[in-house]
Amino acid sequence: MCGVCGILCDNGSRPDLAALESMTLALAHRGPDGQGLHADGPCGLGHRRLAILDVSEAGAQPMLLDWGRFALAYNGEVYNFRELRRELEAKGRVFRSNTDTEVVLAAYAQWGPACVERFNGMFALALWDSRERTLFLARDRYGIKPLYWCRAGGALIFASEVKGLLAHPDAPRGMDPEGLREYMTFQNFFTARTLFAGVSMMPAGTWCLLRPGGPDPEFRRYWDFTFAPKVNDTRTPQELEEELAHLFEQAVRRHLVSDVEVGAYLSGGVDSGSICAVASRLVPGIKSFTCGFDLSSASGLELNFDERAKAERLSYLFGTEHYEAVLKAGDMERCLPAVVRHLEEPRVGQSYPNHYAAGLVSRFCRVVLSGSGGDELFGGYPWRYYRAAASSSFDGFVGEYYAYWQRLIPDGREAEVLAPVWGQVRHMDMREIFRGVFGQRPERLRTPEEYVNLCLGFEAKTFLHGLLMVEDKLAMARGLENRVPFLDNELVDFATALPVGVKIGNLHETLRLDENEFAKPRQYYQRTRDGKIILRGMLSRFVPEDVCVCEKQGFSGPDRSWFRGDSIEFVRRNLCDPAAPVWSLLDRKACTALVDRHLEGRDNFRLLIWSLLYLNRWLPEFGMVTGGRA
Repeated sequence: MCGVCGILCDNGSRPDLAALESMTLALAHRGPDGQGLHADGPCGLGHRRLAILDVSEAGAQPMLLDWGRFALAYNGEVYNFRELRRELEAKGRVFRSNTDTEVVLAAYAQWGPACVERFNGMFALALWDSRERTLFLARDRYGIKPLYWCRAGGALIFASEVKGLLAHPDAPRGMDPEGLREYMTFQNFFTARTLFAGVSMMPAGTWCLLRPGGPDPEFRRYWDFTFAPKVNDTRTPQELEEELAHLFEQAVRRHLVSDVEVGAYLSGGVDSGSICAVASRLVPGIKSFTCGFDLSSASGLELNFDERAKAERLSYLFGTEHYEAVLKAGDMERCLPAVVRHLEEPRVGQSYPNHYAAGLVSRFCRVVLSGSGGDELFGGYPWRYYRAAASSSFDGFVGEYYAYWQRLIPDGREAEVLAPVWGQVRHMDMREIFRGVFGQRPERLRTPEEYVNLCLGFEAKTFLHGLLMVEDKLAMARGLENRVPFLDNELVDFATALPVGVKIGNLHETLRLDENEFAKPRQYYQRTRDGKIILRGMLSRFVPEDVCVCEKQGFSGPDRSWFRGDSIEFVRRNLCDPAAPVWSLLDRKACTALVDRHLEGRDNFRLLIWSLLYLNRWLPEFGMVTGGRA
């Protein structure tokens, strides 16, 4: 796990080494164990190292191969590197280190860009071929590891984080109004846009080859999520469950490969519980970590948001060495500057709990296992699929589902809320952006199950990707590697080919719950006992039944209550000031009217309030304050 960056000059000139070093230093938090630079002709690569496999100097990067023909700056882990190494050794390759980095280099030398199709892991990489004068960029299947790029003067530059780009003196600086509208619609980014003008994110599951002076990258997709059951699959639910147990244990075993200590997040839920159940058998006494919430000022269903008691019980059952942290309302206020600095662009939901969770783990371990992906693969959000079950056409489905995913601005109020920038963004067709996530229109959709599979694919590409970005950046801010066993290739291929019926049992009785509704997972599960059926069945092999059937609880604090109570003055101080930076982007009167409805208990706009607080801090953090509006 590391930070990578680089420069490819258009005119054949050598890259500015001072700029390259500045870009690399901006990523120092991602790799506290070492720094490396490599320049050859028009290409320069920078690297910050977090040593996980072969912590000796043999693993230093950028790493060279074949007498310097190939140079690699690589961020990630390829968990099947040992199998690939044996295959390459059989072809005559000789290795000098025990790193997966060297295997990635040799794989490219052997198979070219197609090598990425063989990698089972997470990665963002840049590989320079001095003979062919080409720069190869690639990102893992699911987008676990980030990679951004932009034009800077006469060069294309790239980095693991936007701050790496901004360290280049010629990088563009400014806010992208189109990115703002996309975020304020979806509380996420469904395209390659960011909030930073001129800066794009490389899509997940793609690669590209660049030449000096060539056009902007044309990314080639080598993998994509496709949820569809196998044709004529005669396996029984019990047989599927047995295969899932085998693949899941195999995935966790792979993700435990490390030369430094590995820990695991542990909530009271199914996903992290499954991982800890298996990991504790393979590594007795593994360290586990939970973040809970002080509920002294919470109310209603938010009184159930603290999962420490459930996690403590699971820790006892699994024999883990367990550590906890407790978050209070004021903790969100204190950490907001650090969260904005490291997360850079806001993504799905309130992300500050991840900041504290990563901080807790980093005191003890350099690698942690996360349960992300379990919900998206196995149908963990059934209340989101109710529209799909009732659809009769693809166009109708898109219309209904699109309305659901407008998370921040109430219907019909976009022009009002975005008034300061509306003239620059009114041309955008947000419904078409939404539709674009699905790719080509499906030829034939007949059953509710087929529509639900569209939902699962959509959420894996968008919502899960947002979660992965939050986890990566806030963990790497602490020099911590976040691993995701559910996103093992074989496990994903199995899960995406499962019939919907083994994931969701009450498909025709789904309930409508608004995304802003607090405690929606608990409400839904208490009323249906639905979602992730096969995963719960598998977990029953390791833990008592009452753990398997526990209701889902997302990792979020009681912000609905806190924004109206302990944090109300913080909200007012930041958002009721006419000169607040955020009002250079959004209309103050329109937004504060919505905020007031929340503070008065008439509506729940917790997601909007978090986003306003974030943007209010983001503008000065990245030097983009343009002055407030009355």
